[in-house]
Amino acid sequence: MGHARDPLFAPRTAQDIIDLVAHAPLAWLVSAGGEDAAFTPLPLRAELDAEGDLVALRGHLARRNPHVSRLAREPQAQALFLGQHGYISPSWLSDRTQAPSWNYAAARFDLRVTLCEGEADIQDELRALSEQMEAGRTNAWTLDEMGARAARLATGVVAFRAEIIEVKATFKLGQDEREGDLEEILAGLRGAGDMPLVQLMEQFNAR
Repeated sequence: MGHARDPLFAPRTAQDIIDLVAHAPLAWLVSAGGEDAAFTPLPLRAELDAEGDLVALRGHLARRNPHVSRLAREPQAQALFLGQHGYISPSWLSDRTQAPSWNYAAARFDLRVTLCEGEADIQDELRALSEQMEAGRTNAWTLDEMGARAARLATGVVAFRAEIIEVKATFKLGQDEREGDLEEILAGLRGAGDMPLVQLMEQFNAR
């Protein structure tokens, strides 16, 4: 992340990172290096401790995915999240000498992965993920509706817990823009229908 070292674009609190994981759960799990380097897109969940701190990421992989054997041999991995993002067009600005840009929220986690192959661990992970993704839906679905199929599905996956060693996050959301330019950018994004990015930018630029 090109702006990862700029404190201007740092998360305001740890909750910003928790929210990013919750709102954009599809991440890349990366095991780089070597002939069996592995890269898998998959949904991940945040695990919080009793104090509400983010301590691990939870997920599951298809048992036949070669990434499983890589993690069994080498548990160090990274997870890459990309949250709300969008192109910032100079066409929205009165000052057309400004350059195009891209606003985004992103995080990189350094992890130590433990595979969890027990039937109960796998069922618990599948249930927790489905409950998270179904929360708030009308006529929400539950894993129990699968009946015996749920147990058969569980035999084909491996759950895991990824302890967080380090996290670096960037929230480049217009904090460096002049106030007038920021208002024009927000108006342009509203016109383009990108309200999720507008809302996040407004949160990070409350003045």
